[in-house]
Amino acid sequence: MLTHLHIENYALIRESDIAFDGGFVVITGETGAGKSIMLGALGLLLGQRADVGVLADKGRKCVVEARFDIDGLGLQPLFEEADVDYDPQLILRREILPSAKSRAFANDTPVQLPFLRQLGARIIDIHSQHQTLTLSDSHFRLSLLDSLAKPEVGGWRSEVFVAYDTAYREYTHLKRELEALAGTEAQSRKEQDYLQFQFGELGEAQLQPGEQEELEQESQLLAHAEAVREGLAAAAAALDDESEHAVLPRLRQAKGALGHVAHYHAQADELLRRLESSLIELADINSELQSAADGITYSPERQQEVDDRLALLYRLQKKHCVDTVEALIALRDELDARLQSISTMDSRISELMEQVDRAYGTLQKAADTLTAARRKAGKVLEKNILPTLHELGMPEARFEVQLAEATAYGPMGHDAVAFLFNANRGGELREVGKVASGGELSRLMLAIKSMLTSHRLLPTIIFDEIDTGVSGDISVAVGRIMRRMAERMQVVAISHLPQIAAGADQHLKVYKRLEEGEERTVSHIRQLTPEERLTEVAVMLSSDPPTAAALQTAKELMER
Repeated sequence: MLTHLHIENYALIRESDIAFDGGFVVITGETGAGKSIMLGALGLLLGQRADVGVLADKGRKCVVEARFDIDGLGLQPLFEEADVDYDPQLILRREILPSAKSRAFANDTPVQLPFLRQLGARIIDIHSQHQTLTLSDSHFRLSLLDSLAKPEVGGWRSEVFVAYDTAYREYTHLKRELEALAGTEAQSRKEQDYLQFQFGELGEAQLQPGEQEELEQESQLLAHAEAVREGLAAAAAALDDESEHAVLPRLRQAKGALGHVAHYHAQADELLRRLESSLIELADINSELQSAADGITYSPERQQEVDDRLALLYRLQKKHCVDTVEALIALRDELDARLQSISTMDSRISELMEQVDRAYGTLQKAADTLTAARRKAGKVLEKNILPTLHELGMPEARFEVQLAEATAYGPMGHDAVAFLFNANRGGELREVGKVASGGELSRLMLAIKSMLTSHRLLPTIIFDEIDTGVSGDISVAVGRIMRRMAERMQVVAISHLPQIAAGADQHLKVYKRLEEGEERTVSHIRQLTPEERLTEVAVMLSSDPPTAAALQTAKELMER
């Protein structure tokens, strides 16, 4: 439940600290005193968007902080999912900076607005005068029936709704996948012939890694074959031929000379061994030079073959905007994979169609189960709401839940629900939004909220002038119903009726006054003592100061 609210620099409120008790809390004050301003500030903590226009002092930030007792509500998984520290004494804080930036915190951990909205829906229900319009909203009506369906999951959604939601998500996921694959398949079929042509061209080329470099080297060799052969032959001749200047014959002479003295001179022996090693190496080089020279032959046919192959590789690279044979090979393999994928799409589509059909069957069963649960919940609503409506001054009221089949399966099921109502004997049952007055809508919503308190684990509900349009004995009944609700949860009512204020466990008053030394009016809120409560209720009954008769009536109301 809400235990404390701190508001700073918000609209007409300079700074206010409000402590809330459990049970039935009433907030009163003159019109325009700032009662609804407090709800606006509280709405910021529940994820509403911030507006820098609410800053009373444009040079200071606005701070709204509230404390809630959330022990036993089973909210730990929600905090774990958001990576926020859980504490049964929850602290929510929202700050609006003069720069228009907004910050939100839960237990001093920065959080996003979606988390506040999700959390807020689990800890507090703010019912404004305008929320009666939701009686005509299909989503609200279906959610209402789901809240009344049993057994419940975490006090929030019925098990049958969770089952339907799971089936609906699975069906829509598979259907989207099938539609996407069918679209891809249709496009791929259009491209298949072109892809096949490209793949065939690259496959026919019989590409080999590294072949371009080898062919380019061979082309260079063929283009300069005669010069290369002559160079190799000249090098071989310089090493060993009939010329007196050849290297190897003269080295052999040097070897013979050293051989005569090697037995007598240690250094000569070492030099002889080195010379022999060099002779062996040079002789081997000479042999390879001669062999290489003999192997060089120019072939115009081979030259043409190499040039044609290189021209093919260059053409393919230019066509596909790549620079290497390896890139062409990668493209060929990619085309092969795409063609294989196209060839297997039919089987994948058939498989997905079967999965979609099965998911649709599961969805139908889950929807039928949900519809059956809603029909039962509708009967419960019809039966239990009438006594409350009678108590609220509509003894001839009739209420009926009409469930029909929707045109399509949606996130909320396959149901279209209507609330039919008439407050008068013999009157025709019609859609509630078309037949009920504003006061009747308010009382009807109060009756519904009263029922929900016994079916949903919600710790706090705030009524913002739900008593509009009622008076006299009806207002007494409204207060009595609120007190019953307060036995199960914290009920906060912003009211202008003394009959409701008289039944509260805690009475807070909102008032405005012009601050000394300032030119603006500031709103304040404070808790009334029992004596002040009596006077306030009497003022609400008559005038300020109250008459003796009003004081006596107020006392009687408070003692009921």
